[in-house]
Amino acid sequence: MSNVKLAVIYYSMGGTNYQLAKWAAEGAKEAGAEVRILKVHELAPQSVIENNSAWKATVDAAKDIPEAASSDIEWADAIIFSTPTRFGVMASQMKQFLDTQGGLWAQGKTVNKVVSAMSSAQNPHGGQEATILSLYTMMYHWGAIIAAPGYTDPVLFGAGGNPYGTSVTVDQNGKMIEDVEAAVKHQAKRTVTVAQWVKNGNK
Repeated sequence: MSNVKLAVIYYSMGGTNYQLAKWAAEGAKEAGAEVRILKVHELAPQSVIENNSAWKATVDAAKDIPEAASSDIEWADAIIFSTPTRFGVMASQMKQFLDTQGGLWAQGKTVNKVVSAMSSAQNPHGGQEATILSLYTMMYHWGAIIAAPGYTDPVLFGAGGNPYGTSVTVDQNGKMIEDVEAAVKHQAKRTVTVAQWVKNGNK
């Protein structure tokens, strides 16, 4: 039985979703998955990034993380996306990456990918759920299989109890308010488990 191949694809400006991605990768590896952490291409001008110390620090910290490509989507059995909310939907960088996968979609290569998503915002009702749902809407068009965490483990309540995917509130200093590490790892393990079921049943 071959291991599940998981791509953790994120966009992060202040480091929050980069950290969520790293926790997801840890949880998935604990579940036996082969994991790639990947960032989507940055669309903001370098001059803007250079003038924001937190943004620049995030870019520098992730300089060795490869950028996600269509080949990574094709490679993966499962994908976990992590994106901040922008006015209640995913960041434009993540949307642009997904919008460029039309070629894969047209070839049927997005079908039956097992997908889960995570998000962050600066207040508890800042659009995290809407952001995750907006991403899942695209995944329905892909023919993907959504592996939402629901309420499958008590750790989810400690993280705020978002059944669509782990979400976190970030304060004005860029620090996460809720303790979501365990919830992220549970979500990753659940995604890997569902992907293994799909992979085993597709033989």
